[in-house]
Amino acid sequence: MKLTIAVPKGRILEELLPVFDRMKLKLDASFYDENSRALLFETNHKDVSVIRVRSFDVVTFVAFNAAQLGIAGSDVMMEMDSPNVYAPLDLGIGKCRISVATEAKKKVKLNASHIRVATKYPTITKQYFSDKGIQAECIKLNGAMELAPKLGLSEIIVDLVSSGKTLKENGLVESEVIAQVSSKLIVNRTAFKTRSTEIKQWIQKFEDAVNG
Repeated sequence: MKLTIAVPKGRILEELLPVFDRMKLKLDASFYDENSRALLFETNHKDVSVIRVRSFDVVTFVAFNAAQLGIAGSDVMMEMDSPNVYAPLDLGIGKCRISVATEAKKKVKLNASHIRVATKYPTITKQYFSDKGIQAECIKLNGAMELAPKLGLSEIIVDLVSSGKTLKENGLVESEVIAQVSSKLIVNRTAFKTRSTEIKQWIQKFEDAVNG
């Protein structure tokens, strides 16, 4: 049975490719073709394949052992909190933060007893505000988060922030940082037990590439 590595689409993948290069892990030409709709790719290691999926789906594929290894942001790990997955290595890429943002021109009380939040991280958000004694009513959005306060959908948003440029362009300001985020190598716990030698070798390859 082949070892499958799940990788996320988007910015993290761009930062991951140099790590693959240092590992001498090469993929099919279609992997680098922006017009390709392929999701499963062979590599120069005959026993290893790579799948490219949405960031949240990486954890799901690894949790159910459809992929034995994966690269996922710590934000996704926190949100999904799967007991079947553990993260042996921080890759030091995809660095950003999960933050609370509010409208720049409007004062929002973040110490009220109830607040409405637009976010794709309802679990993280509810826990964060619960720890402050605030009940967070979460409206799940997967994009266009910055529009929510302006259109009255929510009072604030909780989202990933890197440079803060997108917030600024949409009249929002970062008011609180919930957690720092980076991308990690994740492993299915069952696979680690049943294919320990093989998986440890790949963990070491990733570690050498990150530290080298």
